[in-house]
Amino acid sequence: MSIENTEENTAEGVEELPLLNEEQNETMAKMEMEQNLPLALLGGVLAAVLGAAIWASITVITGYQIGFMAIGVGFLVGYAVRIFGKGIKPIFGVIGATFALFGCILGNIFTMAYFGSVELGMSFFEFLTVLEIAVIPELLVETFQPMDLLFYGFAIYEGFKFSFKA
Repeated sequence: MSIENTEENTAEGVEELPLLNEEQNETMAKMEMEQNLPLALLGGVLAAVLGAAIWASITVITGYQIGFMAIGVGFLVGYAVRIFGKGIKPIFGVIGATFALFGCILGNIFTMAYFGSVELGMSFFEFLTVLEIAVIPELLVETFQPMDLLFYGFAIYEGFKFSFKA
C-alpha cells in the first residue's frame, strides 16, 4: 500500500516522504555492488575464532569466565563482517549475529579444552585432536549457567548491529 501525495492526504497531515536523489541512488547502487557475502563469511569466521581465543585466554589467565567478553566477541565479529563484507543488507547482520554466538561458544570450548589438557598432562592442541565432538554438547550443558544467555544475547545483538551499514 502506498501513500500518494494528494491534496486530500496533505490536508490530513500526511506528508510525502522524500525520495532519494540521483546522487544518493548512485551511491546506494555502488554500495550494493561492493557487497561481498563470501568475504563477510570469511571475516566472521576469522573474527569468531580470534575472539574465542581471546575469551579463553582471559578466562584461563584470570580463572574467571567474564561474561562481558561476549560483548567484545560480538563487536569484533560484527566489525569484521562489516569491513570484509561491506554489506548494507540485513543478511550481513544475521551472519554477524550467528558468528558472534559461535565465537562465544567456541571460547567456552577452548577454555574447557585448556583445563582438560592440563588435567590430562597434554598440550592444548593435542587435547583438541583427541576431543570427541559428541562430548562437546555434554560439556557445554554441564558448564552452562543461566547468566550465559544474557551475555550470548548481548553478543548476538552486537554481532548483528555492527555487521552492516544501516
